[in-house]
Amino acid sequence: MYQVVPGGAGGTITDVIPKQKHSKDTRPLVGAGVIGLVLVIAAVTAWCYYIASLRKAELLKTQLLDLNKDGYIIRNQGGSIVFRMDFRSGTLDLDSCTKEGEMLSCGRTTDRKLNFFIETVRPKDTVQCYRVRWEELVPDIPVEHAMTYKFAHWYGGAVSAIQHWPISISGQQAPKPFVTSDIYSNRNEFGGILESYWLSSNATAIKINNSVPFHLGWNDTEKTMYFQARYNDSPFKPNPGEAPCAELSYRVCVGLDVTSIHKYMVRRYFNKPNKVPAKVMFRHPIWSTWALHKTDIDQEKLLAYAANIRKHYFNCSPLEIDDRYTSRYGEFEFDQTKFPNASAMFQKLKSDGFLVSLWIHPFVNYDSENFHTCVERGLFVREPTGRLPALVRWWNGIGGILDFTNPEARDWFSSQLRSLRSRYGVSSFKFDAGETNYLPWKFSTRTPIRDPSFFTRRYTEMAIPYNDRAELRSGYQSQNISCFFRPIDRDSVWGYELGLKSLIPTVLTISILGYQFILPDMIGGNAYLNRTDGNHALPDRELYIRWLELSAFMPSMQFSIPPWEYDNEVVEIARKYTALHESIVAPRVLELAGEVLDTGDPIIRPLWWIATGDETAYKIDSQFLIGDDLMVAPVLEPGKQERDIYLPAGRWRSYKGERFDIKEPLHLTDYPVDLDEIAYFVWV
Repeated sequence: MYQVVPGGAGGTITDVIPKQKHSKDTRPLVGAGVIGLVLVIAAVTAWCYYIASLRKAELLKTQLLDLNKDGYIIRNQGGSIVFRMDFRSGTLDLDSCTKEGEMLSCGRTTDRKLNFFIETVRPKDTVQCYRVRWEELVPDIPVEHAMTYKFAHWYGGAVSAIQHWPISISGQQAPKPFVTSDIYSNRNEFGGILESYWLSSNATAIKINNSVPFHLGWNDTEKTMYFQARYNDSPFKPNPGEAPCAELSYRVCVGLDVTSIHKYMVRRYFNKPNKVPAKVMFRHPIWSTWALHKTDIDQEKLLAYAANIRKHYFNCSPLEIDDRYTSRYGEFEFDQTKFPNASAMFQKLKSDGFLVSLWIHPFVNYDSENFHTCVERGLFVREPTGRLPALVRWWNGIGGILDFTNPEARDWFSSQLRSLRSRYGVSSFKFDAGETNYLPWKFSTRTPIRDPSFFTRRYTEMAIPYNDRAELRSGYQSQNISCFFRPIDRDSVWGYELGLKSLIPTVLTISILGYQFILPDMIGGNAYLNRTDGNHALPDRELYIRWLELSAFMPSMQFSIPPWEYDNEVVEIARKYTALHESIVAPRVLELAGEVLDTGDPIIRPLWWIATGDETAYKIDSQFLIGDDLMVAPVLEPGKQERDIYLPAGRWRSYKGERFDIKEPLHLTDYPVDLDEIAYFVWV
């Protein structure tokens, strides 16, 4: 660079070139020279900035990821954008960014310090992963990233009251705690089975770290899902002694296709079952007293129910005594008025071949004799100060909720279950509730927990001693509990809101989240008068039959409204499908169940599992696979005895004996399916 040095006492250049007086004729030339000099300086400066920007641009690229101040994009091997995440909690100061190996780190936003990095990880040739972490250094500042979902169809997350497959997002929702909730009574919340994992049709998956105080929101106008970490105005808590500085950390992985990337994620990040439940739970239907008798169950009605099962020649198999066999909630002894001789009743049921389970829950109501004991021994979840037990309201009253982080509470609860088993020969238990929405907004537990859903995990652990035949309706990081998981109660309706149409999307979602031993809810639903299609106390007859047919192809079947409440034709259809379930479905499911222990792969699979490049298969929510070779297409519409069926390419044989040897997917339009039939196809 050149520097113009003025004349004067220190002017050395005057000794070399004598100073001359410029004429008017030379002034334009001097002006032009000055302008030229300025242009040269500007050009050199621009070139330097250009070279620096190229170097910065190269710095901010790592493998197939491009970072900028406002977010990043990820491309697949073909160069197409498959993932985009925008930063909503700050703008990165790119001058603070450095790259060392596969780690790209930044230390500032435009207005504050932070810790941010993206690390590229290549665990196998067909998978590329990126570890992302944004950590705030100032307390109570939320971290929010916004994922664009318009590039693909997405699956996973949580069960919901209105269940679609793939995920269907509508409206706007500010980020709210991503925790387990009872969606039967809180229909706008996340469901009782959830994991912070999502999967897309373009072979991209994202798993939020379990340590994150995770909140989820969305905006269907922007086509974005908001991933937020925060402690302020949240039930999440920092570790004791730590400042409430939020951290959002997660891993994004890209693979060759949707099936292979899901297999990788499940093997890498999910718990696996360590055993297969009892075979009888797969082979024979489970009979529950709930939908038929509700809380009016008693000894006479129970024995009559069991006698009718035998009278109509159904398998004597698991039998569940549901709500209100005790006089008060929180007690573990049979109501002597309703069950005057419980011991003799159990002996009779056992001699008839029934395995009897009991409904239980984590609540002790204030009018129970055990309430005072639990208060005195400190067995309840407490209010925020930890000095007093917290009263909670649930669907059967007001009381305390047992603190399953407290070893004494776990031992007390376990002792009650052991007593029931030893005294009556109870085979197992139906564990109800467990969702975090029954905890106070602010609460205290014996062992502090950061994530409220960890309470759900602790509750599900109570089922481990009984997991051969146990049933749970909530789950969080609970795949290794190795028992049956039941979606929340269904209404006796056809639609997507806790109705028949929601069943396949719900089961597929639970399967993608790693829960493979699935017990669909009772055939026909709950049969509540105000939530039942039809003009009678019973579910609509056609709905009941179609529900029965679909349940026959699930890992397990559950009756409550018995088929003989209708007519002989319904009884015959029920016999037909319980026999089909035992002879065709259960053997295949049990074979797949053994594989689950090693792979975590779903038993019930979406059609895209075997048709990964098929855009139509990504959207089908009324058909499913058992393994790779049994495809099921139930009728889910009232008044229909036909349906459209989508057959992926391959060699298929229908239940009617028809053969389809097709190199391209095939639409079967208005395929006839009688009321007593369900369409299914076997891979030849």
